Order: sequence, then C-alpha cells, then structure tokens
Amino acid sequence: MTRMTTHKIRLLKEKGKRLVMLTAYDAPTASILSECGVDMILVGDSVGNSLLGYESTIPVTLDDVIHHCAAVSRAHPDSLIIGDMPFMSYKVSEQQALQNCARMLQQGGAEAVKIEGAGRVTDIVRSVVDAGIPVMGHIGLTPQSIFQVGGYRVQGRTAELAGTLVEQAKSLEDAGAFSLVIELVPSETAKMITEAIKIPTIGIGAGPYCDGQVLVLWDMLGLFEDFKPKFVKRYASIREVIKNAVKEYSDEVRKGTFPDADHSFEMAEEETGRLYGRNKPSP
Repeated sequence: MTRMTTHKIRLLKEKGKRLVMLTAYDAPTASILSECGVDMILVGDSVGNSLLGYESTIPVTLDDVIHHCAAVSRAHPDSLIIGDMPFMSYKVSEQQALQNCARMLQQGGAEAVKIEGAGRVTDIVRSVVDAGIPVMGHIGLTPQSIFQVGGYRVQGRTAELAGTLVEQAKSLEDAGAFSLVIELVPSETAKMITEAIKIPTIGIGAGPYCDGQVLVLWDMLGLFEDFKPKFVKRYASIREVIKNAVKEYSDEVRKGTFPDADHSFEMAEEETGRLYGRNKPSP
C-alpha cells in the first residue's frame, strides 16, 4: 500500500472504489491496520468510551486525542491519519478552531481533522480548510450533541429530515471538506446524500450505499461484551481470546510451571561454579 492522501481518497470515489476506515489509538494497532491496507485511521473521540472508561465522548479533551494521535503517528502508517476534534474544541470561535486544529497536526501528527456538525460549523470548516488543514465532515447523529438530540437515535427518518441532511452535506462540500462521515441514518437517506455530493461519504450505521465504512475497532473485534449495536458486525471475539490467555497464564504461574527452562536464562557453567564456590561457607 502506498501512502494515502486526501487527494487519493477523493480519486477513489471517482473510480468507484470502496473506502475502509477504522479507529486506532496506539502505535501497535495503527501498524496492524496499515499492514492490512486500511485507507484511513480515525483517532476518534471514541477513545473516551473505548479506552478511558467514559460513558460518552463528552469528557474527552483535545489533549486526550492529541496524545493518542501522536502514538498512532509514531507507527508511520501508510493509512491517512485523521484526528477527531472533541467536544467544544472548535465551536467557540474561528480562532479557537484554527489553533486547536493546528495543534492536532503539529503535536498529534494528524494529516486531517474530523469536525462534527453543519450550520454555523460550516463556516468554521471553511476557515480551517482555507488555512490548509484538510477537514472530514460529520453529519447525521453527532455524538457530541447527544444531550441535545436525546441520545443515540437514528437521524433523517423522514423525507423532510433527509432533505435537510442532503443540504448539510452540500454545504460542507462547498466549504471544502474532502469527505463526510454519515452516522446512524436510514440507508435511503445515506444513498441520497452520497449521490448528491462528489466527495466520498463514510458510513457508520448508515447502510451499504456510502462510498466507504468506518467502525470502532474494539466494537468489530468484540472487546466489549455488552455493547452490541445493530450496525456493528463482530469479526472476532477478542475478549474471549484475552480471557483465555490470562486464565492460562494465571494457572501456570500458580502451579509453578511458568516460567520453565525455555523461558529462563542460565549462567555459563564456569560462572556458576565460581558463584557457588565464592558463596560456600568457610570450614
């Protein structure tokens, strides 16, 4: 896989190629995703739910995302690295947005940022793009607004609301966004949006008609037992793999069978003799 860029991402839509995006928050995982040919790595504010123990993305700070984004960038993946701008890190003012997005690139090593919302956010997206920072938009369910929308609910269920989302998508495209995440909307709505704009759409809980798909890595790997949203397909049960390995390790430690000779180091015979000879008690 050659190094992915925002320009290549847009070209892939023109060629009818499907795009693959997953989340990552650390160097080893980013390296694996890159080796597997994942087009984009999103260092999402989902780090709050996935790693930091929060119940939502709201408590996640800019420093949190920058910290994990920098870890991902140190893996030097071929995938395009996108840093997720967390709650209220870009809405106070244009100056705040520019400064914080710049930090995501300079300190986090991101090559693009993701910004949730449209409306007044569209002008902020335009300013960030004009400053030379690539922006991925995000419409539909915007998790940073869950208290306003009443939780994790499907958006765009009516023809009128679907039309509103199409207009939001067009406005973000006009503002210079290079791609657009569409979250938790009916398949028909996502299809309409995808056909209405030239930039790639990346779906999550938005059906099969988007130009690409994104999932939180730990969700699709089955790290969490109780979290099973309808739109997530589990491709592995990594929680069970980890539990079985930890149980086996614990059993061997308690039985005294680990570490064995294959996992231990020994002195040379001459040094062993000198060691014991020096420590023998005097007659």
